[in-house]
Amino acid sequence: MHVQVLQHVSFEGVGSMAEWFQARGAAVHYTRFFEADARLPDPASCDLIVAMGGPMSVNDEAELPWLIEEKAFLRQAIEQGIPVLGICLGAQLIASALGARVQPNAQAEIGWFPVWRAESVGEGYFVCPDRVELLHWHGETFDLPEGARLLASSEACRHQAFQLGQRVIGLQCHPEMTPVIVTDLLAECANELQPGPWVQTPAQLAAEPRTYLPGNVLMARVLDYLLD
Repeated sequence: MHVQVLQHVSFEGVGSMAEWFQARGAAVHYTRFFEADARLPDPASCDLIVAMGGPMSVNDEAELPWLIEEKAFLRQAIEQGIPVLGICLGAQLIASALGARVQPNAQAEIGWFPVWRAESVGEGYFVCPDRVELLHWHGETFDLPEGARLLASSEACRHQAFQLGQRVIGLQCHPEMTPVIVTDLLAECANELQPGPWVQTPAQLAAEPRTYLPGNVLMARVLDYLLD
């Protein structure tokens, strides 16, 4: 199994997905856009593409021209029927690549908040838990791409998860989170913790390790679904 990870900053890695990849003997390759020699493969060589998070906006193409190439890569992979997973910025990139709008959310959402399954998802789609508490760290949101089905919502952000066809899932939330990544986010992105109704304190964000388990289980289920 060839997994291609699109990584936008050094401190937002694959988190709990690493165990899933290792257990299945996957060969994990990285396109690290924060490195000068970042290269994208032929999408046809990939069994799974995972687009990770990052503090930039998908609309920053003038300052970060590699966003144009990345969106074209994601669009091509989706057209070819390759399984694609986007997390946070990655979900926004999928939406933008498919022509949907990405814009500021009504409120920044940074912290541990519940996500619940959307009503009337329909047969054949991934089934999210009725309710699960997950970590969020974002200030923007996306319109659903044409033909996509809403899977989950939170109180602060309606579009938390979507599915397009049988091989594309976008997650605004962070079920892959681990304590190490949260520690790094607090060190690198503390300036984003401006007071607001949906922004928690550093102490609240650095939750007990057991808080991560439901999200990590959900993350594994999403991967199983995409590669079933």
